[in-house]
Amino acid sequence: MIIYLDTSAFIKLYVDEPGADMVRASVAANPIHTHWIAYAEMRATLARLHRMGYQTAGAYREHKREFEADWKAVNAILPDEQMLRRAGELAERFRLRGYDSVHLAAAESLRVGRATDFLRFASFDHLLNQSAEELGLRLLMAD
Repeated sequence: MIIYLDTSAFIKLYVDEPGADMVRASVAANPIHTHWIAYAEMRATLARLHRMGYQTAGAYREHKREFEADWKAVNAILPDEQMLRRAGELAERFRLRGYDSVHLAAAESLRVGRATDFLRFASFDHLLNQSAEELGLRLLMAD
């Protein structure tokens, strides 16, 4: 199975919150796919959690170290003009934020030449999930 994680799903690998067990179980048996933008978003999210007092300095360092190690195994999708133009179209069509539309376009690109039954899109953003379903992507949470 191909698992595409947006940042709201990816962060659950490091932070205990609702949905974390499901995401962790899914990626334990399947490789992670995401867009390169998730790297910057993840680093920003980990730093924000620390600044806001949700993580100790030690936990922040450990999560950052784990993330850097895990990222080496991530199938990170590189941006290209076609994908970013598609993201712009998706942002307009579904009223998405810019980075959310990039994640959606990246996940959609994984369907090219593949059976869609093997792709699961993981996000904890309601609007993004609705948009993914409208495009015919299967949600990880629906399984």
